[in-house]
Amino acid sequence: MRKYGSVVAHRSDPPRSPAEAHPVLVVDFGAQYAQLIARRVREARVYSEIVPSSLTAEQIAAREPAGVIFSGGPASVHVEGAPSIDPAIYDLGVPVLGICYGAQLMAQQLGGLVEKTDRGEYGRTPLDVVAPDAVVFGGGQPTHQQVWMSHRDSITRAPDGFTVTASSADAPVAAMEHVDRRLHAVQFHPEVVHTPHGQQVLERFLYEVCGCGPDWTMASVIETGVAAVREQVGDARVICALSGGVDSAVAAALVHRAVGPQLTCVFVDHGLMREGEGEQVVETFRRHQGIELIHVRASDRFFARLDGIVDPEEKRKAIGEEFVRVFEEAAGGIEDARFLVQGTLYPDVIESGGGEGASTIKSHHNVGGLPEDMVFELVEPLRSLFKDEVRALGTELGLPDEIVWRQPFPGPGLGVRIIGEVTPERVALLQRADTIVRDEIRAAGLEREIWQAFAVLPTIRSVGVMGDERTYGHPIIVRAVTSEDAMTADWARLPHDLLERISSRIINEVEGVNRVAYDITSKPPGTIEWE
Repeated sequence: MRKYGSVVAHRSDPPRSPAEAHPVLVVDFGAQYAQLIARRVREARVYSEIVPSSLTAEQIAAREPAGVIFSGGPASVHVEGAPSIDPAIYDLGVPVLGICYGAQLMAQQLGGLVEKTDRGEYGRTPLDVVAPDAVVFGGGQPTHQQVWMSHRDSITRAPDGFTVTASSADAPVAAMEHVDRRLHAVQFHPEVVHTPHGQQVLERFLYEVCGCGPDWTMASVIETGVAAVREQVGDARVICALSGGVDSAVAAALVHRAVGPQLTCVFVDHGLMREGEGEQVVETFRRHQGIELIHVRASDRFFARLDGIVDPEEKRKAIGEEFVRVFEEAAGGIEDARFLVQGTLYPDVIESGGGEGASTIKSHHNVGGLPEDMVFELVEPLRSLFKDEVRALGTELGLPDEIVWRQPFPGPGLGVRIIGEVTPERVALLQRADTIVRDEIRAAGLEREIWQAFAVLPTIRSVGVMGDERTYGHPIIVRAVTSEDAMTADWARLPHDLLERISSRIINEVEGVNRVAYDITSKPPGTIEWE
């Protein structure tokens, strides 16, 4: 049970599909790639979950995994406090694949030798497969291939009973296997795109060693999700707070497929959406999806609440609190509602404690101000999915691309893309500029390649000249980044002619703007958003 403000929210575990019943567990040793490994396993259409290395062998066995994958790690196996794993895991009879640090840990725990060598291997590295019949290197892979390494310590002697299956210039045991015990290890990172045959390595382990089948599909997710929601909800009423983003939209669509008219959505339009988005959300869900929707136009309330506030954190808190109050009033009229739909994703669960703790609720989804006497049970149908899987699910459910492929949008909306005070006039100006940015990127065919692209309105004024007059207008900052998960991001190398079109249109079409700048800061050191 968890409590948000005055909402008491209960969570019950939904039934698992056959694909989920025996997951492949990714043990996280603190690597930056743990989530990426889980994603690659799922790309092989095998269900995976991330678990902390603190789990005992007994706890791992209780989950009945089809296999276990050890992630890389930030440390050497020799440093004090280096992450470890209960060595009894090797006696469970469960297949294990060690990756990088995970390979070294397996070697050390089973009696092999891991040493610090004179040279490390970082980046692209030639690999020689010295055992052509090795399980993970089968399926027609070349005996000489490029892999991505990131290590200084090396396995210099494999444990007894293991066969060395691959080597590199500075890693004499770049891969090893014990076929009878179903234990495998690779020094390189098969999960990164820089290892061209890496996905084949993972799939060989999943299919040939673990005996998994490619059963994790969006059709199976829908079937299982619908059944789980029906079992959980029964004939009770359900409410969902729509934010306009893809997560809540897909969650609502899945729940609606399960319980139909028992679902009521509440969309609070705070006036800080991108141009035309509020109307688009209403059109999609009320008319095309046939979902009962309460549309609350509350822009006046939000602008009044934001009056005079310039500090970014205060803006966020003010917008979040006002959203709660408006939602409280709208949802208060649905007296018989017992369930609350949340668009919680799997990364939210992981970031809150490796799947053991509560998920994080974004400020614009927060429903923590409902009356004390309202008790909800949470419905979280996307709780096992990553963002890309949610998009695929949305498409499978028939949501339009405008919703499914909507770029990530901060909970406080344009309130944190306007530096300084938020007013209706400044929001309208930024909406027009932002629309031009997104229109031109879409027209250039780059929309799917860009993680986020938007405009920012700073507080400064800039000198310019238009016609024969000097102007002191607003500059607009354009931000566009590429990313896979928003944890890191790089500024997008937009073509110069595209930037020229964006700049020209903004200056010509948005009154009061006389300068456009392009942000070329990566994350880190800068965040994606400006506030």
